[in-house]
Amino acid sequence: MVADRLTPLPMAVLVGGAHVPRMLRPRPRRAVLAAAAVLLAAGTAALGWAQGWGRRAPGLPPNPPYDGRFAFVRLRYTNGHPGWSFDYPAMERNFMTIAADLTGLRPHVRESVVLAMDDPALGHYPVAYLSEPGFWDPDDREAAALGRWLRKGGFLIVDDFYGPGQWANFADAMGRVLPGTRFLPLARTHPAFDSFFRIASLAGMHHPAGRQYGAQFLGVFEDNDPARRLMAVVNFNNDIGDYMEWSGEGWYPVNLSNDAYKFATNYLVYGLSR
Repeated sequence: MVADRLTPLPMAVLVGGAHVPRMLRPRPRRAVLAAAAVLLAAGTAALGWAQGWGRRAPGLPPNPPYDGRFAFVRLRYTNGHPGWSFDYPAMERNFMTIAADLTGLRPHVRESVVLAMDDPALGHYPVAYLSEPGFWDPDDREAAALGRWLRKGGFLIVDDFYGPGQWANFADAMGRVLPGTRFLPLARTHPAFDSFFRIASLAGMHHPAGRQYGAQFLGVFEDNDPARRLMAVVNFNNDIGDYMEWSGEGWYPVNLSNDAYKFATNYLVYGLSR
């Protein structure tokens, strides 16, 4: 059974006019994310894990025991398509390396959490990541459980899909999670783009496999009201996970990897402090 409330966040302080949990205050000695790719190339290489399992495979590391520290949560779906696991685990390890360096968050870096959408343990975690929703087909139990988690305060980061066909599949699946959901464009002035880094522009990113499509940033709001809580941020025609996974390998321009880290860090801080 999903907990009635998500695990409380730590005591908050005011930072730059924003109400930010104490653990998320930027470290003064780390000013900007100017060379994330170079940093990771020196210390955190991308790993060659096989991408994809429909159910937890023998080679999948166990989840770390819940201890109150931040752990990156990746949602898995069980319809047989491996997209939920794409970029795992190098992306989260690279991202948590950056988060540990830039903030006082003290996250699990080498360990991350993989949960089914109907796993009661999801109630311990306020932020979760969903990859490749263009091939996601939740069953009734998964859809209902994810909907409960979102309504109780969960914040979902949706990433790694592109094109009209994948959008149609995702929209149908989210319609089962939150019936009547509308996807509203997010303006650059939304607090999610100013929670840690000030994002100057939403233009310039695209999905590595669908470069003909420019990235779109959409939100799912409580009761479809943009004045209320943002429940999910949708990175359509984009793949910040892939840019982070390979940031130390020179596969992508540095600016795309840096921007991916900036967006991801902002989403994380926003999800923990809103």
